Amino acid sequence: MKIDKIETFTNEFICFVRVTADDGSQGWGQVAPYFADITAEVLHRQVAPHVLGMDCFGIDAMLETVRDREHKFPGSYLRRAMGGVDTALWDMRGKLEGRPVCALIGGTPGSLRAYASSMKRDITPADEAERFLRLRDRDGFDAFKFRIGAEVGHDHDEWPGRTEEIVPLIRKAMGDDVALLVDANSCYSPKKAIEVGRMLQDNGISHYEEPCPYWEFAQTKAVADALDIDVTGGEQDCMMANWTAMIEGRIVDVVQPDVCYLGGISRTLRVAKMAAAAGLSVTPHSANLSMVTLFTMHILRAIPNAGKYLEFSIEGLDYYPWQDGLFVTDPFAIVDGKATVTDAPGWGVEVSPAWLAASRHKVSTLRG
Repeated sequence: MKIDKIETFTNEFICFVRVTADDGSQGWGQVAPYFADITAEVLHRQVAPHVLGMDCFGIDAMLETVRDREHKFPGSYLRRAMGGVDTALWDMRGKLEGRPVCALIGGTPGSLRAYASSMKRDITPADEAERFLRLRDRDGFDAFKFRIGAEVGHDHDEWPGRTEEIVPLIRKAMGDDVALLVDANSCYSPKKAIEVGRMLQDNGISHYEEPCPYWEFAQTKAVADALDIDVTGGEQDCMMANWTAMIEGRIVDVVQPDVCYLGGISRTLRVAKMAAAAGLSVTPHSANLSMVTLFTMHILRAIPNAGKYLEFSIEGLDYYPWQDGLFVTDPFAIVDGKATVTDAPGWGVEVSPAWLAASRHKVSTLRG
């Protein structure tokens, strides 16, 4: 089977990808959210010309061909575009075989413990604690992540004293039986990150994400080496050379690839395999309720070194208005703090026809 046609359905935030084989088989995928319309252009101009006519299921070789042909463009947009094709092809194969993607990569359908992931820094510590308690009681979450510092904040807090207030307040409100995680989003210098990390340890925080600028591996390693808490990271990294350096150099204690940023399922599986060989667990980044969380659910049901939980965004349409109406039915129900991968073929989800009808449509084919 050869790739015959690649279509994108796009707005500024989301780009769904449909790949059609020469026998008419189809699969759906997605590129990473945000500026997705730009990624769609990259897909049609720098990915489609290379992969049209290639074997639908030789995905690793296909993506390496794109990398080689576009070697002057090593960055994020190309990998995001590659991921749109990759994820659509895995869906196609799942539908052809009548199996969910997790089963194609060695796993089984079933449930996953999720952590409730806050994306907000403008929320007060008291309001964050209140909504965590509400989610615990309503949905059964027993793990929560909140934000500390300011995003790429150069040692500054979102407002003075917020981090020192929110950490003990959330711990006291949630009690000792709840797992707590924090995300610093590249805020700190090593000295400040270690100082904050010791305060986190004193309050039983188990996961300290991206404490230093993510591209400064030596800084992050200095923090990881100084603390007992799990220092985590990797969501932004899309180059395999960086992943090799991160894993072999033990830069972090837990690796966090983003399936859409990295370039799809096949490349994420390569990172997971490298991490497994190094004895590291994988807790991927999946910070919104587009298909990236669905992709992550299937990965976690399949890899042997899956982390403790799935990242599950708790932000609704007030924060992510573009999440509205993406799917015919919601694939993200949380019951007793767990999400579920069903046994439906492929990704087991249908993109909303109404959403598609309102999107910008573009096609690349073998016939031009």
